[in-house]
Amino acid sequence: MEQRAKSEKVHVIACGAIAREILAVKALNGLDHLTLECLPAIWHVTPQKIAPALRDKIAEARASGHDNIFLGYAECGTQGEIDTICAEEGITRLSGPHCYAFFTGTEKFLAECETEFTAFYLTDLITRQFEAFVIEPLKLDRHPELRDMVFGNYTKIVYLAQTEDAELQAKAKWAADYLKLDYEYRFTGYGDLAPELTAAARNTAPAAA
Repeated sequence: MEQRAKSEKVHVIACGAIAREILAVKALNGLDHLTLECLPAIWHVTPQKIAPALRDKIAEARASGHDNIFLGYAECGTQGEIDTICAEEGITRLSGPHCYAFFTGTEKFLAECETEFTAFYLTDLITRQFEAFVIEPLKLDRHPELRDMVFGNYTKIVYLAQTEDAELQAKAKWAADYLKLDYEYRFTGYGDLAPELTAAARNTAPAAA
């Protein structure tokens, strides 16, 4: 019975950076048969760690009886390794190159970034943990002179917000001021994440836009 129950579930192996959003989509859409396992969000800083860990987690999930697996990752800087895994394992992932794209809507984002290549994007998670994801890895707290070297070609921060949170908006504005960049706020909600997760959980293809 336990083995059958696992085979009827959809097991999502995802980036911890979108764990809150996946759980929110699950709750909003009644996807009770969707289970979630996350890898560390900070691996965006070292994307070479992602693919090997995904292989291990997929093998573990298969061994424990999960037949339906979905990757809660876009391409995420892995240079095609996640797509190779998907092809080898016969599973699918979130579409698009990264979370900025699927939160905005991949087609819309790719069209916008043609003229917005000097923007530095934030999501709720990156805004919430701006120090851990930006300041500390780049050592800007210890070497503020690096700020202009790293961000000198950017003109603005664009906060792509999944939730309407006044505290996060204030934090994103602070981040823009810290980097000496202009600030722009855009509410995206969950973008393509919601229909793609719902489709995966129902084992169907997403409806055409």
